[in-house]
Amino acid sequence: MDSARQPYAWWPVGLTATAATLLLLITANGYGYHRDELYFRILGEHPQWGYADQPPFTPMLVRLGIDMFGDTLWAIRVPAAVLLGLTALVAAAIARETGGGAAGQSIAAAGVLGVFPLSSAHVTSTSTPDLLVWLGVLFFVIRALLWARPRAWLGAGVVAGLGLWNKHLVLLLLLCLGVSVLLAGPREVLRSRELWIGVAAAVVIGAPNLIYQVTEGFPQARMAAAIAADKGGESRVMLVPLQFVLLALPPVWIAGLVVLARDPRLRRLRALAVAYPLMVVVVLVTAGQPYYTVGLLLGLHAIGAVVAGRWVSGRHGRQVLVAGAVLVTSAAAVVSSLPVIPERAVAGSLPAEMNQTIPDQIGWREYVWQIGTVWAGLSATDRQRSVLFTANYGEAGALDRYGPSLRLPQVYSGHNALHQFGPPPDSKKIVIAVIDTPPESLGTCVPRATLHNSLGVENEEVGVRVHVCRMDRPWSLAWPELQHYS
Repeated sequence: MDSARQPYAWWPVGLTATAATLLLLITANGYGYHRDELYFRILGEHPQWGYADQPPFTPMLVRLGIDMFGDTLWAIRVPAAVLLGLTALVAAAIARETGGGAAGQSIAAAGVLGVFPLSSAHVTSTSTPDLLVWLGVLFFVIRALLWARPRAWLGAGVVAGLGLWNKHLVLLLLLCLGVSVLLAGPREVLRSRELWIGVAAAVVIGAPNLIYQVTEGFPQARMAAAIAADKGGESRVMLVPLQFVLLALPPVWIAGLVVLARDPRLRRLRALAVAYPLMVVVVLVTAGQPYYTVGLLLGLHAIGAVVAGRWVSGRHGRQVLVAGAVLVTSAAAVVSSLPVIPERAVAGSLPAEMNQTIPDQIGWREYVWQIGTVWAGLSATDRQRSVLFTANYGEAGALDRYGPSLRLPQVYSGHNALHQFGPPPDSKKIVIAVIDTPPESLGTCVPRATLHNSLGVENEEVGVRVHVCRMDRPWSLAWPELQHYS
């Protein structure tokens, strides 16, 4: 059956993958660090089997970039740019597995030039490796189901196990695929010895991080509950609308759903068509984030690209139409995701209003300088007895990155995994607290400054007050009360 597949379209697909990577590298120094990158930079300084809010892969990816190219913004963003290029290659491979020729494979690879893939790869989020993992799992699942290659289940298990080192969200994909195969078939694969060997491989490879979660009392479960409580309502409202925005050309992934349901040649893959609506329901019920489905959406896009490729075959007008649509939507995604708008024009711009990752890259140096000014206003004695404390990991990461150049003291935070890196020494009685409403645990606090940026960009830090607090009890007693997840 392998002979029925078209050759891999290395030239057009390779050019698309290379273009995506180069685009990210060229724009990598635009704006500044994203809050998550500043956080991962701290976590990368403390290698562990896992953290309270995530597995270790993405922080280690950031650490890899720093170790290879230096402690710069560009260095942090290099690995993610490469991963997005690889994702384009795997998307094209999925299109090839489902009958796509050069046109279909090219359209499939262009799926990475959407708003969400570009945005997540630009700021080195956990979603970038996850996209590659999900597509890798889907590639092997398609080989196992469609081409009767039972050994491919082992490949799917290995990729899923590696994915558990980055994000446990791959379990959602596995769950929905398993239930969908049970509902839509082919059910006989559930009795396959090779499938369960693949499951065992995933468990064994992912075991170290899973064991970490068990021994630490499942902190990521607490994290998920906190996110659902904080953003669950908004996530449920935006879930369905955002499905049509996350990737470029929604008609392509919709075509993927339709062809899976109707084409008898893809009958053995109908579980994929069932898995997507099932996943939407699960995300809706659990108040998950709307982007949780994007890995499966990109797989559906790759399958729908085969339909699009056949639609344009031999028809010049249709080829021009699809090529134009790809170029226009990709250009819109670039403007909405990457730092192509001058910083001075970001405030109030449509991309900044639509995509929170853009304003979250603005102002960090200024904020650190403003916090440093408060610290410099202390007496010499108080400065020697002081520490920094922040409400969130973005502020902590910025102070960790830029604070040493101002000779600022050590920064601590109770936010997510940063709590485990405290408490400060009990001798540090003076606290520069970057927090709107300091808890009683920090003692008596007096506001001294309010954070702002000169560009007028609205983000989470604007308006946050900087307090000088004087502790009236030991940190060892106060620290447990300062832990929080979000």
